Amino acid sequence: MTAMPLRPLGDSDLLVSAVGLGCNNFGRPGSATEDQRGTDRVLHAAIDHGITLLDTAEMYGYEHGRSEAMMGVALAGRRDRVVIASKFGNADFKNPELRDVPHGSRTYIRTAVEGSLRRLRTDYLDLYQLHTPDPQTPIDETLAALHELVDAGLVRAIGHSNLDTAQTIEADDAARAGGHPRFVSAQLEYSLLARGLDAELLPLLESRDIGLLPYYPLANGLLTGKFSREGGPADSRIMRQRPHVATDAPWDALDSYRVLAAEQGIGMLEATVGWLLSRPAMASVIAGATTVEQVAQNAAAATAWTPDTEALARIDALFPVPTA
Repeated sequence: MTAMPLRPLGDSDLLVSAVGLGCNNFGRPGSATEDQRGTDRVLHAAIDHGITLLDTAEMYGYEHGRSEAMMGVALAGRRDRVVIASKFGNADFKNPELRDVPHGSRTYIRTAVEGSLRRLRTDYLDLYQLHTPDPQTPIDETLAALHELVDAGLVRAIGHSNLDTAQTIEADDAARAGGHPRFVSAQLEYSLLARGLDAELLPLLESRDIGLLPYYPLANGLLTGKFSREGGPADSRIMRQRPHVATDAPWDALDSYRVLAAEQGIGMLEATVGWLLSRPAMASVIAGATTVEQVAQNAAAATAWTPDTEALARIDALFPVPTA
């Protein structure tokens, strides 16, 4: 087994595995990781394969905090081997006890972090991320509250998720002006089928040394090679809950991509992870998994292929950057 590469997360002192584990399936109804036993198997396998970055959120699971609570049990005796990233304040799925509290406010953040720490059974979070923008709270207030957590040793670094270009600039400038810790990471949707970041936000992240943590990097599984025009695994989330994703996929491009990968002697999963890891500002490819086999495949993909200039050009031709 080739050792998992580690990458710096933005300008922080955190090193994260090139492939991370998305933990939103822990406690998800109908998944193999709905219960504790399934969660234990997948999380332990991830650690055994060198995956250190575990990305969760207070809202993940079939009830608020369920993913974090299951992870807390699974991580007993293993806390020092992982980098735990959690998120607070999703505008659509707020803490039930804080529904009327602005989710970027100090009140929300102090209550939310205490809950996450308790459920995860840890004294600190390596990365704490604002899940969605809060238009009700000045970003300086959010940064000041997070600054307190860093000073108290409850959080090592901070990040954000779903901020656009203007919001990213505003937050970074406010941190510098106010003497607060900067957001070292940005979690955004990014894949070969969602390249909206390429034109503007990706260069911004690179220039400001903010690490990208892409979500849906495998486009719900469409870029793993497990799906075709005829469908995919019956137990997959797409086929169970979102069949239109497969039906509406750009199959001409995907079929050509499958051929390109085969010519390189790899599968679509390996090609996709290799392409992602070649992108500017990329810190870690966060991939979900519900089985030990998926964990092993995702981990192996981190070192399977490095695209050359010709391959990158061919991929760009198949999945071009959208124009304004």
